[in-house]
Amino acid sequence: MTMSHSAISKDVGSVDAIVAALYETISGPAGAERDWDRLNNLFYPGARLLRTMVASDGSIGISAMDAQGFAEFATSYFRTNAFYEREVFRRVDGFGRMAQVFSTYEACSAPDGTGSMGRGINSIQLWSDGRRWWVMSMLWDDERPENAIPPQYLP
Repeated sequence: MTMSHSAISKDVGSVDAIVAALYETISGPAGAERDWDRLNNLFYPGARLLRTMVASDGSIGISAMDAQGFAEFATSYFRTNAFYEREVFRRVDGFGRMAQVFSTYEACSAPDGTGSMGRGINSIQLWSDGRRWWVMSMLWDDERPENAIPPQYLP
């Protein structure tokens, strides 16, 4: 499903709007096609999505991709799994035309927030060109027993 130009424009008019659009574009029931054009529109050309990973041996690594790479990575999972990610807390620091958003999320299997699949923090770097906001990079890490979310990033 492709969004109309006016709907896409609303996604990038403010820090609040672009963060909300990030969560909306990846959330949905199992088998529902996500609007990858909408997601791609949020990211500046060449912007990176960086996923922290922990291997079975405990070593830590990172998976780096662009918006298209993320779509390819996530599509097979979304075909068979419901996935709803919602923001539960946000801290924004900004200067000039840039903003750094620490957005604590909870992933769930149902849109009402039930069926918790875990929490983590999205670190989202944004830039405004004076007409709209762009995601320049997004780095995230999941909460784990040895990596608890600090109290200052919880409601």
